[in-house]
Amino acid sequence: MFEIKPMSPEIYRQQTRRSTFYIALTFVVLALLLSGLAVMMLGVAGGDNFSLNLAGVIVALIATLLLVRYRFWSQPWMAPAVYGWQLKRSLMKVTNVMHHVTAGVMAGDVAAMKLLRFYHLGVTQMYQLDANTSALSQMLREIDLHKARLEALGIETEQTRLDPAWIDAVKQFAPLK
Repeated sequence: MFEIKPMSPEIYRQQTRRSTFYIALTFVVLALLLSGLAVMMLGVAGGDNFSLNLAGVIVALIATLLLVRYRFWSQPWMAPAVYGWQLKRSLMKVTNVMHHVTAGVMAGDVAAMKLLRFYHLGVTQMYQLDANTSALSQMLREIDLHKARLEALGIETEQTRLDPAWIDAVKQFAPLK
């Protein structure tokens, strides 16, 4: 279950730039090292060693991906980037069933309303973290209207946790035409 956590956009961007730099540096060092080793061990002096260089870069890319996933992922310096990835992945889960969510909200389903509120809170945070305020400003009216509807119905508006049961529940609603 994913939960939206408060986070400073400035600190988030600073820390994700740093983690991106570390990953890029790891890739460059591995690519140079592995390409050089491949040419040194298997290459032909004065010959065309492009395929060996390319193989070294591809192996470096695979190694970097494996390092990121199995070694760097749990490091504290990667936490903001991991959080951003998980936030976007959670929002994509909702986006994939949005036509059902919309139908559920129109039918007055509480799970659909909570799911839409989670989506609004998550999208708001994502746009703030990514400094995309123009896209956020286009959604504010819809977000405010939905929040007001929840308040009028007495439904909690701070839906910061994505409950997988909500996604299953909204799938029963036929998409609107």
